[in-house]
Amino acid sequence: MPSYVDHVERRLLDDPQVLGDIADVVGGPFHVMYPERVARNIGTFQAAFGAAGVDGFVYFGKKANKAACVARACADSGAGIDVASAGELVAALAQGVRGEDLMITGPAKSDELLWLAARHRALIAIDALDELERLVALNLAARIVLRALPDGSTSRFGLAPGELSQAVERIDPGGPILLSGFSFHLTGYDAIARSEQAAALIDLCLRTRAQGHPADTISIGGGFGVDYLDAASWARFRDTVSDNWFHANPPKSGYYPYHFPVPGAAMLTAILAHRDLADRLRDNDIRLAVEPGRALLDRAGSSVFRVQGVKSRTVGAEPYDILTVDGTSLSLSEQWFDSEYLPDPVLWPVHPGHRTPTSVGASTCLESDLLSRRRIPLPRRARVGDLLVYPNTAGYQMDSNESPFHELPLPPKVVLSAGPDRLRWRLDAPAR
Repeated sequence: MPSYVDHVERRLLDDPQVLGDIADVVGGPFHVMYPERVARNIGTFQAAFGAAGVDGFVYFGKKANKAACVARACADSGAGIDVASAGELVAALAQGVRGEDLMITGPAKSDELLWLAARHRALIAIDALDELERLVALNLAARIVLRALPDGSTSRFGLAPGELSQAVERIDPGGPILLSGFSFHLTGYDAIARSEQAAALIDLCLRTRAQGHPADTISIGGGFGVDYLDAASWARFRDTVSDNWFHANPPKSGYYPYHFPVPGAAMLTAILAHRDLADRLRDNDIRLAVEPGRALLDRAGSSVFRVQGVKSRTVGAEPYDILTVDGTSLSLSEQWFDSEYLPDPVLWPVHPGHRTPTSVGASTCLESDLLSRRRIPLPRRARVGDLLVYPNTAGYQMDSNESPFHELPLPPKVVLSAGPDRLRWRLDAPAR
């Protein structure tokens, strides 16, 4: 299942030297980031708003990747960042994102985070009545949206309808807290559900305006799908997958929809088109905010591991190889949700050989620590010293579960840029 890749990544894979040079300098597993791709992805969302004639704003969901180069790409591209901790807020500011371009999300925010957000004029998504009371007690000017619990949702996040009414009543229209509007988050990737929930919040904004509040912003959160694979590859896997394809036990959880026919900004366009949502937003002078994470990181990074060992195994009468690489599955986070990251890794460098089914294990003493349980059809047998490049891992795979287990160093992030004559690379700025 070969993944789509960015042209910069293609140049890296085709270059006979750069990838090996980076591996030699780093001396362990590493992630490669392509911030130019992040900027292009932001631009597609901004273009979707422009084509629909809607006042819209893009916040990058920072939890999806903490690389400094991504935050800098947001600052340079006129996008904001959605943060959920004081550390994330400070890191965003350090890369040039202005305070008023930050959205503060997450449950039960600390007083420190509320204070810092108010000082920088960030937009704070209030998740609970007691959180609102703590913000009021700080006696600071603040901009907020109230996070609504969608009808029928069992989420622990957000305010139920009665709580929303209490929160609106608690805010003095002439006081220091400015009620800018409402937000919501939905699980899954349903464009129509997001459009219809946004329409319901337009009505809520209008009722709130009648009580003297600005209520001119709606945030619909993230959940914009990413298209990793072509339709035929995904259908072939989905329709024919067998337990025999995997080393040891196959994944028991569901898979991410690795083929997504209306991804990213195209999904935003579909949301805006449903039941004339764009017209309603324009007619009522309401700004629509989105908080994509994975979608802004589509094809914006790869994860690289060096092969340290090769063994042969047999299932039934079919032989396959199992590799040990110099990292852990903590750096390929899908595996830690009892699922599997399905896009095929690329074996580098390219040499002739015979197709070899291959699973990939980590350099820890845990039987379950596998980067790829699936027996991937590598184009040749891997050798010690080869590199495995997992494509399109910038969205959630790199950071969600990282740990210095066994006192192994965390894989650093390398920032790659494409000059007209050659590729250039540098280490990402250290996390703040």
